[in-house]
Amino acid sequence: MPSGAIIEEFRRSANFRIHEMSGARARATLSLNEAHHQPFGIVHGGIYATAVEGLASAGACAAVADRGMYAVGTSNTTDFLRPVTVADVEVVAEPIFQGRTQQLWQVSITRINDGKLVAKGQLRLQNLPLPEGPQPPS
Repeated sequence: MPSGAIIEEFRRSANFRIHEMSGARARATLSLNEAHHQPFGIVHGGIYATAVEGLASAGACAAVADRGMYAVGTSNTTDFLRPVTVADVEVVAEPIFQGRTQQLWQVSITRINDGKLVAKGQLRLQNLPLPEGPQPPS
């Protein structure tokens, strides 16, 4: 399966919805359920790590797009704080540092129904010039 198809499947299965996107803040929601469980019946940590990487990367790209650049993740640290079985969660990504060559973003994932933090992540990114030639569809 091509990597783009994997991302689309994640977006579809988690009902991933972006509600706010800028180089200063990104916000999305996910609907987590049994399809996202690991063998012991709770949401797999990789779901949270993917949400951290995806949303912070999008915000970081938005931050440098006007400079003809994009950003790629170089380090993803995601802490899993509470087990979740089925829940809608809000994902909020905000920059800690935005420099000429790198960025550092923090991401919080909270249950919408009670506002409890379920995971927290940090993503370091490298700013790179956009390649020349045709660009992939966004």
